[in-house]
Amino acid sequence: MKIILNRNKLIKFIDSEKNLGFVPTLGGIHNGHISLIKKSINQCNKTIVSIFVNKTQFNKKSDFKKYPRSLKKDISIIKKLNVDYLYLPTEKQIYPKGPSKNIKISPFGKRLCGKFRPGHFEAVVDVVNRFIKIIKPKKIYFGEKDMQQLKIIDHFVKKNYPNINIIPCKTIREKNGIAYSSRNFLLSTKEKNIASKIYKLLLLQKKNLNKNKLNLKLLKIKILNFGVTKIDYIKVLDINKLVRPFKKKCKYKVFIAFYLRSIRLIDNI
Repeated sequence: MKIILNRNKLIKFIDSEKNLGFVPTLGGIHNGHISLIKKSINQCNKTIVSIFVNKTQFNKKSDFKKYPRSLKKDISIIKKLNVDYLYLPTEKQIYPKGPSKNIKISPFGKRLCGKFRPGHFEAVVDVVNRFIKIIKPKKIYFGEKDMQQLKIIDHFVKKNYPNINIIPCKTIREKNGIAYSSRNFLLSTKEKNIASKIYKLLLLQKKNLNKNKLNLKLLKIKILNFGVTKIDYIKVLDINKLVRPFKKKCKYKVFIAFYLRSIRLIDNI
């Protein structure tokens, strides 16, 4: 595995690659990331992983500072997977002239997390766009746990880079049901148990969707009673009607964002 810190060196290495898979990460590598990386290795000639904690997508400075960083451990995990390239850029390499203020994203970016985190998805799309210009991958891998992010990026890439494919990868869960996330490293055992209860309750209640018996107000009360600090939203949405072009087949999911202390977790079931 080649570890590359310099943008120009990276471009030289990958310049002739025709089928390059790219897995962008913020670090804190877990089983969810590992599944994305393995999928890329299976589907592409070469795979590049990036670790870059993108300051612009954090709405609070405290969240950026608290974000779990474990570079040595991350490198060790990625190395064992036989990844071809690991890119560790500095902020200056990604933003030589600062972030873009002209990123246009799907209107879906104003709903769910976008409503509570203004500018977040624009910042995510901006950084992905910058990586695309450097790496020029054939395929980019994102997890379905961040479904809103996935849909917004897919919409942007289809519009601006028709030769690049966004590959959705299924949500990988811990034994207790909670979706793998770097933020899970910040949770206590008690908080993990609460998150697990929420997942199991949502899974159980999703069956009521088909019978039109899902009571979101009651669901919210039950979840708050588990010991959740705050709920940003619980919504039922048809994922085939989130961004154009819409698909005819209906596919409903329950979306949730909630806090345990100051740690914000999201999921869709």
